[in-house]
Amino acid sequence: MNMNITPEMLLHAYAVGVFPMARGRDSDEVFWVDPEQRGIFPLHQFHISRSLRRRIRQEPFRITINRDFEGVVEGCADRDETWINDTIFDLYRRLHRAGFAHSLEVWDGSDLVGGVYGVTLGAAFFGESMFSRRSDASKIALAYLVDRLNLAGFQLFDTQFLTDHLASLGAVEIPRSTYHAQLAKALEYPADFTTPGSTPSAYSLLQRNSQTS
Repeated sequence: MNMNITPEMLLHAYAVGVFPMARGRDSDEVFWVDPEQRGIFPLHQFHISRSLRRRIRQEPFRITINRDFEGVVEGCADRDETWINDTIFDLYRRLHRAGFAHSLEVWDGSDLVGGVYGVTLGAAFFGESMFSRRSDASKIALAYLVDRLNLAGFQLFDTQFLTDHLASLGAVEIPRSTYHAQLAKALEYPADFTTPGSTPSAYSLLQRNSQTS
């Protein structure tokens, strides 16, 4: 399907439970997806293992919010196969400028080594993609992201699909109908991704999440 998709159309799509993908970086086509089984992170069940807890405590990376949105999207698209084409990249860039798309960056010195980005509507966060160029960078990014979503009052963290990596951190699959019901409820409440302000210390994050394995 090829059409002149606007940011407003994209936000409406998220509100009814669908999201866009392209078949490849060089594809001109964008199509809509509404999976039968939807991946989500139950926000109060994020799993921080003992090894990840030790890694976070070491504070190997610096975490920022909305510091380099385009750099995060570029990092997510920098792989052999990607669903992020120029049309999709431009749409999320415009949503970011309008305050509906956000990024969390992971830095090693001045190098951007990981991150995650997504779209917010009401109290729903739609996770789009993440990348990692250092060991544990994506896991640490997700730990800080989930902590922020909880602090900001989000009720739904949509991961679109479930991978083994996400499942190891507590993500689950739910039927489409259940997802749509949870989405409708989350859209009734306000949440602000930027409300928590600066990134918390590792100590504060770990204090709020005492789950270990």
